[in-house]
Amino acid sequence: MKIPVASLCALFLIFYVSISTGQDFDFFYFVQQWPGSYCDTKQSCCYPTTGKPEADFSIHGLWPNYNDGSYPSDCDPDNPFDSSKISNLIPKMQSDWPTLACPSGNGLKFWKHEWEKHGTCSESVLDHHAYFETALRLKDQLNLLQILKSSGNKHTSSSNPSNTILRPDDAYFIDIMIPGIEPDGGFYSLKSIKEAIKEGTGYTPGIECNVDESRNSQLYQIYMCVDSSGTSLINCPLFPRNRCSSQIEFPSF
Repeated sequence: MKIPVASLCALFLIFYVSISTGQDFDFFYFVQQWPGSYCDTKQSCCYPTTGKPEADFSIHGLWPNYNDGSYPSDCDPDNPFDSSKISNLIPKMQSDWPTLACPSGNGLKFWKHEWEKHGTCSESVLDHHAYFETALRLKDQLNLLQILKSSGNKHTSSSNPSNTILRPDDAYFIDIMIPGIEPDGGFYSLKSIKEAIKEGTGYTPGIECNVDESRNSQLYQIYMCVDSSGTSLINCPLFPRNRCSSQIEFPSF
């Protein structure tokens, strides 16, 4: 029995659409941003209608990516953002995923953009609710601010304050506290920030910087890589382009 050409074309189109809207990416970037650096720029920022966010890293997005550095976007215009599907998540999203764009908003426009540009490209793995829930879970798993603050340590060294001749077992020992990396407006080496996060998570991060009005390079966003199921951290196949200086500012918020 011969199948009409029109029917074959229709079958091919259905097959193509099902493949193109399936899982077509290699990994996620999970991106958190420092609000102090977002706001400490020429364009400044606006606090959300819920008030000033906490001084903590907040979610920017969960972005499907390819190993070659490109990424899919806007994959399913027939699946627009629907806040009713994530209504139970919104209180936590307002604290962990706030908008800082102007004019002030409640976050819905920001989340709509993230879902429609990025989330729809992972919908074969994460549906509407699971996409946002996964990002919130990763945020809980990756307490970046605490990791950086805790990167200091106690170093024990010997000392002889009286400069007297001592037997080996007479040495004095003192504890020296090396401070961690704090959002205090100070400058820290890019290397020390990467090493602190690797020590705290087991994985090397990607770091993105922006500049303040004085053109100082400052810590803006931290990229961690997640497997294509959204479950586990992985070693990044590649990192975003780095515009950071060797010493970068960690501004207060």
